[in-house]
Amino acid sequence: MYAMKNKVQLIGNLGQAPEVKTTETGKKLAQFSVATNESYQNAQGEKVTETQWHQVVAWGKLAEIVEKYLVKGKEVAIEGKLVNRNYTDKQGVKHYVTEVVASDLLMLGPNKTAQAE
Repeated sequence: MYAMKNKVQLIGNLGQAPEVKTTETGKKLAQFSVATNESYQNAQGEKVTETQWHQVVAWGKLAEIVEKYLVKGKEVAIEGKLVNRNYTDKQGVKHYVTEVVASDLLMLGPNKTAQAE
């Protein structure tokens, strides 16, 4: 049997402009949300569309591409892995985060850049 892999593939639209930071070591980090839609027919025969929001993180060269080309509303295909982490804020409250760490990104739809908007 093949080993199971932690792999996520999403196609959706950016919810807002990416937030890009540079770490103390000089590595770029881009964080953004992607909305995916799923449609189905309910018991009354009506079409229902549900939106799911996914938090995505890109590092290094991929973060630079995100910073240069991705804008709010841009359609993208993301491939990566699902990561769970936690942190404690300044008030001592522990937070749990689930996010997709992107390993590949494909821009879909019309070409718009951050400079064009």
